[in-house]
Amino acid sequence: MPALRPSRILDPSLECQAPETRRVLQGERLRRTVAHACAHAPRARRTLASAGLSPGDVHGLDDLARVPLTRKDALPAAQQEEPPFGGLLAVEPGRLARIFMSPGPIFDPQGANEDFWRFRHALAAAGFRKGEVAHNAASYHLTPLGFMLDAGARALGCAVIPAGVGQTELQAKVAAHVGATAYLGLPSFLHALLAKGRELSLPLRFEAAFVIAEMLPESLRAELEGEFGVRVLQGYGTADLGCLAYECPEKGGWHVHPDALVEVLDLETGKAAGPGQPGEVVGTLFDVAYPLLRFGTGDLSSLGPEERCPCGRTTPKLHGLLGRVGDGVKVRGMFVRAGQIAEVMKRFPEVVRWQAVVTREQHLDRLEYLLELGSPADEAALAGRLADALREEVKVRGDVRAAPPGTIPEGAKRIDDRRVWK
Repeated sequence: MPALRPSRILDPSLECQAPETRRVLQGERLRRTVAHACAHAPRARRTLASAGLSPGDVHGLDDLARVPLTRKDALPAAQQEEPPFGGLLAVEPGRLARIFMSPGPIFDPQGANEDFWRFRHALAAAGFRKGEVAHNAASYHLTPLGFMLDAGARALGCAVIPAGVGQTELQAKVAAHVGATAYLGLPSFLHALLAKGRELSLPLRFEAAFVIAEMLPESLRAELEGEFGVRVLQGYGTADLGCLAYECPEKGGWHVHPDALVEVLDLETGKAAGPGQPGEVVGTLFDVAYPLLRFGTGDLSSLGPEERCPCGRTTPKLHGLLGRVGDGVKVRGMFVRAGQIAEVMKRFPEVVRWQAVVTREQHLDRLEYLLELGSPADEAALAGRLADALREEVKVRGDVRAAPPGTIPEGAKRIDDRRVWK
């Protein structure tokens, strides 16, 4: 096992508050945020009005359940109807720091304030320190994850290598040359990077890693910590809401970020799920630029009770991800949506039935598209054109394979996720 780095509580006044104090303060922040959103974001105002509410009807957390949900899966249509952000942005686009496009497509804004997505608390919990070099292997291209982690690390005083994705050998050489001691990105790529460094006899010196955007099986964590000597802690967030929760060295779940309001709602009743009961994660942002109110992420989790963790934090913990609602599946840290695949398939009349299959081999996700063809075709040429079109739309590389008629059952899932997490 790696030597334990000190895990810092960055802001005890927030992370270690008494639950009653936090509830009062969050209620006041909610009241102000609802008023601001309704004044500056037209869709927020219309959403509230659809429930017969005015901003003055939301006084605190007791009124939160009256606010209708805004669902992630509805964002693409809303943004097409009311570009560029579906009427949810509360400032002029020119006042933003950056604008991104995530799979969906969904356009994501970055406000101008430092550490807009609030990741510095998570990195402090993971043992990141001022003055160290952090290797960021998350994507900086159009999607926001690279900038999310970059901003958090720089807010802590780290120097950041903006490595992005791919080019494993080059990344290993760069990290070794500059003596990077911390890693940011997908856990699967951390494993690939360390394996490449070992293959090339490069002196990689990662001591701490903060991983996100894909599942972290305990078998992979044990290998990273036991075989490579890197302490690995994880976090949870979305491109829309930023950091929602993060692990401390005590593990046992992810502390809800004290600067966000997180609910877990029962899928049948829409009401708050009881402690330990599964439901959809719903987040509310106290943000001036993008004040999302009760944003349904589509992720399934459960929420523990509010009690003090041995680390000192008092926020409740989310207990991992249990799956998703909707048509999205996360592959290599990126959402793959059945609707996007279907739009591409419409352009290829030779395809009469298709299915995307997700598997996992050697800690790496594998995406394959199975096709049933209804007319004679040059299968190799078709597969190449389809693979290019799907990569352009979905942003994740997948293999394309023609299958005999009858391989894909009638009514089969459009995305068949066969991964097993251990």
